[in-house]
Amino acid sequence: MTHPRRRLVIVVRADPVICGHAGEARNLAEVALNRGFSDVRLLTWPISALQAAGLPLKPLDRLLPYSAGITVERPEAVGDYRVPDGRHQAGLTGRLVELLAEPLPTTCLSMYLAPHASVVMDAVAAARAAGYAPDVRTVAKAVGSDVTNVIRSCLREGRFGAATVLFTTFLANDEVVAVSEYTRQEIVASAEQVDVYCGTTFAEQCRRRVTVSYPPIDSAAFVDLDPADVDAALARRGLERDGYILFLSRVTRAKGIHDLIHAYARMRCRSRVRLVVAGTGPALAEIRALASDDDRIVFLSDVDDQEKPLLMHGCAAYVLPTKPVPEFVETFGIALAEKMLAGGGPIVTTMTGGTLEAVGDTAVIVEPDDAAGLAAAVDRVVLDMSAAERLDMEVRARARAMSFDRAAVFDGLFPQGTLDPV
Repeated sequence: MTHPRRRLVIVVRADPVICGHAGEARNLAEVALNRGFSDVRLLTWPISALQAAGLPLKPLDRLLPYSAGITVERPEAVGDYRVPDGRHQAGLTGRLVELLAEPLPTTCLSMYLAPHASVVMDAVAAARAAGYAPDVRTVAKAVGSDVTNVIRSCLREGRFGAATVLFTTFLANDEVVAVSEYTRQEIVASAEQVDVYCGTTFAEQCRRRVTVSYPPIDSAAFVDLDPADVDAALARRGLERDGYILFLSRVTRAKGIHDLIHAYARMRCRSRVRLVVAGTGPALAEIRALASDDDRIVFLSDVDDQEKPLLMHGCAAYVLPTKPVPEFVETFGIALAEKMLAGGGPIVTTMTGGTLEAVGDTAVIVEPDDAAGLAAAVDRVVLDMSAAERLDMEVRARARAMSFDRAAVFDGLFPQGTLDPV
């Protein structure tokens, strides 16, 4: 029997979930094919489970295909209705055990610790206990929601047992990384709180071991766009170049969409530019109702990955007034980096979480939760900023964002010499 020479397994919420980290998994998988991995697998959830969870999803009929050599696996649930939860996780874990039983070097990357890191560590432990002796190296990448949604909720609710399990599982991996320096600092701060309560030593271990790996982006999909493609995409939507400001993200309160709707109502530039809200999410119905009396606001809930850079390039300004809320803080801002690569009008955003790690000094920064300040900033960008200043911001932004290209990020996450399993 012939086995692939080297395998990479990424356990993640993959497409069609509208999530920057689903894009991370795709980009790492594509680069892996050029870095000695002849078999790459994304181990993820059945479409029906994603739909039942209420996650925002991309149009299923317009998902970009993966390259040959990348296999997306969606194991079905194990058990029936008498197992009320964990059935799909058991399916993921069981399938990974089957892969680890095959005698080939394997690297396993988990993105989102809960529950994907548990899937990997449970599968590795089971494979070893069964006598398979898997040749495996494990990498766990903590993304924003691991801290802002999972760890912080444990701390708020006094559920230190759950936080202990999460940190123990995270640190059991061979390599542990965070999606940004902000995330790394939040991990350490959260570990310190658990240590105080439980007498553990998680914070010291996190300080010593956790490194930063920024989100990988396929820069080729965003740079050197064909002007004809941009014009055609805008025409299909009834838009014109520099004739709209763009919000393209998950439609949720944490992304500042409510503030943007209120700010747009008072903008001087609204007679010149429309507001395009592109995306879907839990607050979409509420935002539609909030904007129902404003015919200058356009909603696009079916934007796919091919149209996204074209809309970004054609806008007069891209606005993401993200703000901290109890369940979420922007820990990097992948859409910001994508917009930096795509070019077009300047970015207006906030200094929330890790956004400055993405934009540096190449964006207009406003305070979160400040509709008046947001309106003034967008007016300045659209009405007062010179063409030379806009071009300077565009050029510097693209140069900065190239450091997030997927090949560079992959090589930093998996440097030569560390790919061989331990």
